[in-house]
Amino acid sequence: MHENPKLTIAIDGPSGSGKSSVSKEVARHFGLAYLDTGAMYRAATYRVLELGIDLNDAEAIAKAVKEMPLVFGTNINEEEIMMGSTDIREEIRSERISSAVSAVASVPAVREYLIGLQRWTIDHAVNGMVAEGRDITTVVAPDADARILLTASEEVRMARRGLENSEKSGASGDLSKQIAERDAKDAKVNNFMEAAEGVTLVDSSDFDFNETVSAVINAVNDQLKAKRAG
Repeated sequence: MHENPKLTIAIDGPSGSGKSSVSKEVARHFGLAYLDTGAMYRAATYRVLELGIDLNDAEAIAKAVKEMPLVFGTNINEEEIMMGSTDIREEIRSERISSAVSAVASVPAVREYLIGLQRWTIDHAVNGMVAEGRDITTVVAPDADARILLTASEEVRMARRGLENSEKSGASGDLSKQIAERDAKDAKVNNFMEAAEGVTLVDSSDFDFNETVSAVINAVNDQLKAKRAG
């Protein structure tokens, strides 16, 4: 009997669904590495903005991303995102990056390059990995051992984003507009509100954080059991 000792868990979801914090806890639970693919796109956006590239120049954007000196860690306990020798962990979460990331991420050559990088990272994880983003269950790792789509209602997602951004300035109306716009932009590239075949939908609208983590872990275990039984 051949059994793959590595475990790959793919988790997708829209902005504000809680997928990053939930994915980290799921990775801890299963003893896996963790890959935040959204942070990769943010790092790529940092590089493009740093070089002063026009966001309408797809060719220049693609070239900058393919040549970027990115160092990207997958240790669950210690986030490592470097551009050359510069630590960009905090900078990539800034509004400057958030407002430009969709423009960079929608360039096909950028997606192709980063998806290749993500697949390589997943393949080379020693024990396995929780990879999270917006197209992991369908594009990056459609053959993952367990695939989850984590969603929440727009109202709940906006409230969570509001809590996350409470230290930053900006009215809730602006935040609502930002999330709706980002969802609309990203939905053109991939559908992250409906689960594809074989993907378990976990709606966290009525769950607190711990309940959401438990629901995702249960969904993963159910999928693993079903595969073993099959």
